[in-house]
Amino acid sequence: MSHLVDITEISAVVAAAGVLVGVIYYIVDMRHQSRSRRTDSFWRILSTFNSKEYLEAIMTVFSLDFRDYDDFTSKYGDLLSGKCTVGVPISMVGNLFEGAGFLFHNGLMEYDTVNQFPVIFTWEKMKVIAEGARKAGFSGMWVEFEYLYNEMKKRTEVSVAKSLVSAQAA
Repeated sequence: MSHLVDITEISAVVAAAGVLVGVIYYIVDMRHQSRSRRTDSFWRILSTFNSKEYLEAIMTVFSLDFRDYDDFTSKYGDLLSGKCTVGVPISMVGNLFEGAGFLFHNGLMEYDTVNQFPVIFTWEKMKVIAEGARKAGFSGMWVEFEYLYNEMKKRTEVSVAKSLVSAQAA
């Protein structure tokens, strides 16, 4: 009879070990899939940022010269009217960063990924346009882009502060 108990106990231990191995495999596989998705997302975004169309659009945006929203509309036209001469490049750039901001805000993109792109410089160039469009009635204009900028700015300031502390300590 004791052999029967031993076999039952052994089979229970083997079954539990099998479940444990299955759980460990599942966790490892999920981590691998998560890394694969993040890598795939990064390469998709990078390919967009390196596309000819996007590079032309961002060069157009960076070359714009305006003081405020009124100056912008007098030179290039009202962005919301559809008669803006630079509406497509501005929209391409703003909307791409808006999407990146949405992904970052919802935990679908890592800081290290978005930190590869000129978020701060681009928002500072386009902020006047977003604020003017918001005042003109488009209240949702690039709110996730602005969120992304604010998060990147905070992290950059923290990083700079840490560097200064380290330099002073050395």
